[in-house]
Amino acid sequence: MSAITIPQRPTRNFLGEEFELTGWEQLQPFYENLKNRSINSVEELRRWFLDKSELESYLSENFAWRYIRMTCDTGSEQYQQEFNDFVENVQPYLSAYGNELDKKALESPFLGELKDSGFDIALRSMKKAIEIFREENIPIQTQIQTEQAKYGAIVGAMTVNIDGEEVTLQKASDYLQSTDRALRELVWNKLQVRRFESKDQLDELLNTLRDLRHQMATNAGFANFRDYMFAALGRFDYTPQDCFNFHESVAEAVVPMLNDMSAERKKALQLDSLRPWDFKVDPQNLPPLKPFSSGEELLEKTITCFTQLDPELGNYLRVMKAMGHLDLESRKGKAPGGYNYPLEEIGVPFIFMNATSNLRDLVTLLHEGGHAVHNFVTRDLLLNSFKNTPAEVAELASMSMELLTMDYWDVFFDNEKDLRRAKIQHLESIIETLPWVATIDKFQHWLYENPTHNIEERQTTWLKIYEQFSDSLTDWSSFEEFKKYIWQKQLHIYEVPFYYIEYGMAQLGAIGVWRNYKQNPKQGLQGYLNALKLGYTAPISAIYSAANIPFDFSKEYITELMNFVKAELEELKQ
Repeated sequence: MSAITIPQRPTRNFLGEEFELTGWEQLQPFYENLKNRSINSVEELRRWFLDKSELESYLSENFAWRYIRMTCDTGSEQYQQEFNDFVENVQPYLSAYGNELDKKALESPFLGELKDSGFDIALRSMKKAIEIFREENIPIQTQIQTEQAKYGAIVGAMTVNIDGEEVTLQKASDYLQSTDRALRELVWNKLQVRRFESKDQLDELLNTLRDLRHQMATNAGFANFRDYMFAALGRFDYTPQDCFNFHESVAEAVVPMLNDMSAERKKALQLDSLRPWDFKVDPQNLPPLKPFSSGEELLEKTITCFTQLDPELGNYLRVMKAMGHLDLESRKGKAPGGYNYPLEEIGVPFIFMNATSNLRDLVTLLHEGGHAVHNFVTRDLLLNSFKNTPAEVAELASMSMELLTMDYWDVFFDNEKDLRRAKIQHLESIIETLPWVATIDKFQHWLYENPTHNIEERQTTWLKIYEQFSDSLTDWSSFEEFKKYIWQKQLHIYEVPFYYIEYGMAQLGAIGVWRNYKQNPKQGLQGYLNALKLGYTAPISAIYSAANIPFDFSKEYITELMNFVKAELEELKQ
């Protein structure tokens, strides 16, 4: 095992070592310097890009810590205020100056002499950013960020009472794995009732966000926010029509597998009617898997798992542990969900999640750990923008890690039977993931293609889309009202709109990476790392090619990959 070296923050040549942000007044001179600096050679242009990258990295990390602290403690007024202060009093200036600096870079006569791989990708993103920038959108963007932050506060405050104990929704959800069906039904009802209590608040929040987002899109000359976001997200490699093709491919190739799985579950559990609270319990009615009992144990076992895959990968997590860059356990007042937040100065990210003790938590840390690996292997790329990969690539890193580590999950399970159960559950969850991704993505297209819709129309459309991508066996009778609001639990709709189809594309890529690894572990892992090390210095299709997989979401390719997963499942079930 190699020794841990704690990374040091790079020297701040431009900002100076002692710089500490207290307000915009300190920052403005640096932006003025970049804006007005004379550039008379390719060497001076390169230095200008490096100084700009240093400034962006500092601000990105400063903002990251504000977000991290706020989500770790949603009840803290101080953390909320520090976050809002950046959003309201710093970020608006960054948009305007960012546009000016993009223009300055693109007007330089020395651009063609920059030979480093990645500048062409960065420059096309700059061009697109200039195209969509509008001064009047700056205050709207500030308002949107403030509104988006409300979602975490609303959901983070949700608790239910189970056996006299007030618990988070995440922790309560563990009871849905219980073999006691009456208990599952009771807890499922409590969860839905609690979410239902906030439905109007969350509906109004989405209305506000929808209207602000549509205004921003029309200000920039787009017909709707969907088209604006395709430009803003830099989707150079595919179109909305490709997304629609993905939806149809999943409906045809994957949804029938959902029906087969549900029929198998219903038969195994010997049920007359398959209800919404019957999907998390083991189909053989075995107690839920418990791969760990504390956040500390989860981390240590994950480090071991990563080390067995590749010692260097285990070291990355050890560095994060030594630096205190993890907050893993669920608790009251913590925002929902999980994330890996890049810290772009130090190059060591922060992982946040809400672990209780279940298999999903184990997979979440493997997933976020994949993102962390991505941050480590790109930390030495020349510019900040070279490290900021599009989500289709970022999620390839994380979803592949879930599968690449499966050969080492014996770290978490003492016996072969539990290990097989864990693998089966995870592979079946992949089959469930693709239709859910299609559901959320198709719903978001509709939301913004129809910006004047009312709440009743939204409910009707949601149900229509939901039913297209869900199994036909689940009995929702008496609970139809809850079904109308399932989408409200998906934080992406509120906080990162249109960031969801990427999970589907990356899930397909991850299955391809795993298939390569199964055929040749050394080459498969190396291909994965080769792709990650590119950061965003090549188009998405070229990055996928580096991993020896296609960037393809046709019905034929999805069917091919699903047949591979099906074969792996059948082998595990023998």
